[in-house]
Amino acid sequence: MRTPPPALALRQARLHLLEHGDCPPAGIDERLARSWRRSLQAGLLPTDRLADTEHATGDNLRHALAFNHDLLAHSLPVMEYLFEQVRHSQSMVVLADPRGTLINTLGDADFLDKAERAALTSGASWHEEHRGTNAIGVALAEGSGVEIHGTEHFLERNGFLTCAAAPIMSASGELMGILDLSGGQRSRHPYALGLVSTAACMIENRLVIASCRRYIRLHLHAQLEGIGSVAEGIIALSDDGWIVGANRKGLALLHLAWPDLGATPLARAIDVRLEELLSRHKRRPGQPTQVHLHDGSTLFVQVHAEQSGLVAVPASSTSKVGAPQPDALARLDTGDLRWLSAADKARRVLGKAIPLLIQGESGVGKELFARATHDSGPRRDGPFVAINCAAVPENLIEAELFGYAPGAFTGARREGSAGRLREAHGGTLFLDEIGDMPLSMQSRLLRVLQERQVTPLGSGRPVDVDFALICATHRNLR
Repeated sequence: MRTPPPALALRQARLHLLEHGDCPPAGIDERLARSWRRSLQAGLLPTDRLADTEHATGDNLRHALAFNHDLLAHSLPVMEYLFEQVRHSQSMVVLADPRGTLINTLGDADFLDKAERAALTSGASWHEEHRGTNAIGVALAEGSGVEIHGTEHFLERNGFLTCAAAPIMSASGELMGILDLSGGQRSRHPYALGLVSTAACMIENRLVIASCRRYIRLHLHAQLEGIGSVAEGIIALSDDGWIVGANRKGLALLHLAWPDLGATPLARAIDVRLEELLSRHKRRPGQPTQVHLHDGSTLFVQVHAEQSGLVAVPASSTSKVGAPQPDALARLDTGDLRWLSAADKARRVLGKAIPLLIQGESGVGKELFARATHDSGPRRDGPFVAINCAAVPENLIEAELFGYAPGAFTGARREGSAGRLREAHGGTLFLDEIGDMPLSMQSRLLRVLQERQVTPLGSGRPVDVDFALICATHRNLR
């Protein structure tokens, strides 16, 4: 349990911050000082009475809930368990998404009114930019568990709270959300940060196992009895033995860090090759085995390889038995779990009349992903027609897409043009940088998708078209 700074030290540090724009060199924790500085730089003042403008409602909140479906599904049972430990203590359990927006809360009925007045409700943003120093905001900024008590909150109106929060990480090191335990400062729990950190680890482990079912998993601990506990390490391996995912405990046990994922073979971490581990697993399924790190320390390892399609053979090699041939998406798989998730989503819409939108910065390979999606689906033998909407002049894009009849306009080809939509008939139309297409053209494209017909310029007769649509953009379309 951390002892908060004395009230006098906090008041003096706050006055120094407001007068000089920085905290004094001593007196308060450096992590708290950094958060106070960030809050001040965001334009906040301790006495601010902010209107609740940063609150997602309606469609935005539903979108946030849908986008974080997996996080919610694996968090709710753990949140209920955590709440049972603090019930009747003027407390609540809070789950926030990676942007600090609250997406679920559980609380004592007699504390909920106070919580609602402080905007501790679903949809509210507790990012530092909006609420100043608070446990959720600091955990987001620092990437580690933190406790903020009473007047350590930057905004005076939140001084009645005591909060402990811990980050929830994915198997690839991506921040999934924040778990928080908040209550009245007079009901501060001495082990609040320990409770919420343990609960966050429970959620992480559930998420890692769920997201790595396609991979070989190693469950690790320095003690045999630790395997299967919340303290176990989990490592995900590709079929050829590269470490592609993990929980934080697994990385710590192997003396690795997040950047090592996808760049480290298992043999670089322990003294047993994957083939040997799989052979042991085949001989004694579910039985932990002992391995050694290269520094001589011992770990116990339990292999989970049921979903990988691998069976153990003599230690010279491994092979896939009965596994389906990889599709074009699988051939692009680098072992990154986010890529795997995106490819799985794309596969679920293949062959269905559902347009696909690919979002990502310029240069990350959106067209490559689109073409692999086309090549993996039932239209693979049809055309793949790609158009860069940002490269076609606005006055020509209508003719480019919809085609035109002979003599439709000055400069038109004598024989007319079928247009790219009709060229994609039977295959896939890929519209790159869809965010740069004029809105009027997007409206016409929507009608084509609804009616499955296109009417060329200068012609009153619609033509049937049948294609799968994939779009891509680097813009934030919302």
